[in-house]
Amino acid sequence: MSFIRTLERDIPPESLGFTYSHEHIVCRPAFWAERGESDLLLDDPEKSKRDVEDFKRLGGAAIVDATAVDYGRDVPAVKRISEETGVQIVGTAGFNKSFLWDARIKEELKPIIGHYDTYGEWIEKATINELTDFVVREVEEGLEGTRYRAGQVKFGTGYNRITPLEEKTLRAVARAHHETKAPIHSHTEAGTMALEQLELLKSENVDLSFVSLGHMDRNPDPYLHEQLAKTGVYLSFDGIGKIKYAPESTRIALILELVRKGYEDQILISGDTARKTYYKHYDYGLGLEYIIGKWVPRFVDEANRAGFDGEQLVEKFFVRNPARCFSFKR
Repeated sequence: MSFIRTLERDIPPESLGFTYSHEHIVCRPAFWAERGESDLLLDDPEKSKRDVEDFKRLGGAAIVDATAVDYGRDVPAVKRISEETGVQIVGTAGFNKSFLWDARIKEELKPIIGHYDTYGEWIEKATINELTDFVVREVEEGLEGTRYRAGQVKFGTGYNRITPLEEKTLRAVARAHHETKAPIHSHTEAGTMALEQLELLKSENVDLSFVSLGHMDRNPDPYLHEQLAKTGVYLSFDGIGKIKYAPESTRIALILELVRKGYEDQILISGDTARKTYYKHYDYGLGLEYIIGKWVPRFVDEANRAGFDGEQLVEKFFVRNPARCFSFKR
């Protein structure tokens, strides 16, 4: 039996629809708040909702919100946006990368995870089994004490390194996956350490077809992408619209190269829209409408010119592949 767990309920995979596979909708990361980085605080649910409405108006049906506990989630606000827009939202249990863990834990979380001052202190002092139990509860009972359950589990690693605490959270997430059957998502900083992450997951006996790797377009290396795809993982190209990292031509070329090699069933697309300046209704950015409204038509055109069926590939990247990737299989 397969199903996808949204914040609202478990649904059949075929009910997911057109999906962005990695976004952030409402979050106030303590790490950035403590440093006065307002651009990284998506702290106005009404503005976030208006961008979600734009996505819905153009045919969007679902969003995977990749915001973990250490990145300042507002679970009730995201759930309200889902209810009010009709867009299905998948929540995320697990952890981020270690440099964020200097941040102080918000007071309402301390009764749930223990009375630690920072996320780093919590992760360092807790056992792997204790961290695993926390992740399992967020999948099976609810995120941060709510009744809204997570639909994937997540870990992250830093740029060109995996710290001991990051390995600890990776192993906790892998074990939570075994217990819950939730799909796994990984944050790779600038697309690095993905092969090393997979080796650690294999040491935990994880079937890599349950895994999606984030930020593959931040490391525009076709050889690396092929080596990763050979393992059966999903590759998430989730920096669409971020021209400061690479032009869209680079991302499209990377994606079409994987298609040429036969890996079109392992590709996910999204925007990782996590700044006010990326959102249309916060600060006049491209917004959640950009990918579905402008990038998809361009991709279809380029794919067709290259001899592929662009519409069919879009159906795979945004509908069929997410429906498989984000499924619990029991």
